[in-house]
Amino acid sequence: MKLQMGKAELDYGTEVVELRDSNDVLGDVEALRARLREDGYLLLRDFHDRAQVLKARGEFLAKLHSMGRLHPDYPVEEAVVHPDNKSGMWGGGAEELRADFPTFLEVVESERTMRFFDELFGEKAMTYDYKWPRAIANGGNTGAHYDIVYMGRGTKELYTMWTPFGDIPPELGTLALLLGSQHYEKIKASYGQMDVDRDNVATGWFTEDPVEMIENFGGTWATTTFNAGDVIIFGMFMMHASFNNTTNRYRISSDTRYQRASEPVDDRWVGRKPKAHYAWGKVPPKPVSEARKEWGV
Repeated sequence: MKLQMGKAELDYGTEVVELRDSNDVLGDVEALRARLREDGYLLLRDFHDRAQVLKARGEFLAKLHSMGRLHPDYPVEEAVVHPDNKSGMWGGGAEELRADFPTFLEVVESERTMRFFDELFGEKAMTYDYKWPRAIANGGNTGAHYDIVYMGRGTKELYTMWTPFGDIPPELGTLALLLGSQHYEKIKASYGQMDVDRDNVATGWFTEDPVEMIENFGGTWATTTFNAGDVIIFGMFMMHASFNNTTNRYRISSDTRYQRASEPVDDRWVGRKPKAHYAWGKVPPKPVSEARKEWGV
């Protein structure tokens, strides 16, 4: 099967490999930490309660319906995109998200989730108040990037948890990780030190060309079919992107962040009404191609 990322096509099975799940070591925190160091990520199947995830999916679909984003000729639960083909992005603090998506917050802030991160960190964990749920329409994708460039003002030992709200095969636009990219020391020392609010570099993506990453820096793209209840957890220096959604249905997912409560926090993403990105994009941005010339990567 051919998967599309940006303008590139990659063959699933050769150029794109299967992510390894870590359910075999779930419950053994030392083994989970070792796996996270080895692979750079943890794919955990059935981590969340599937029924609760699907209930949260219903809240997202209800919102899309109220926004006129669903095709009127299909049942709401099929998540078929309206011919206008507009995505839905609902990043915000817990207070504003709770009004429309209370079950979503129950999923990503559940006792099981927080206990997992408590155990992983070996002490009390916290989650950013600001969270990033989204519904991606046909053709939508995200270019290759490190998360650190968007949220690097606190601890660097911050983890992203990507949660699918529904069953998501690769053609729906799954998350893709570039295996080994957590060891790209030159990129980490240049692009990885960027702050989009300070430096105002276009999208913040390192590249929209997945083939360039492999040819110039090595590594292998990896993804899988995700089911409602699955999660994948990775650090700030894992290069990742998403495949294009080549279907007529929405891909609904969220990004949430977790760290030790005792460590410094990026204040853009916490509080009753997080200020989020306050400067990025307010003036014409620097093209990433220009920034990369300056960085020498």
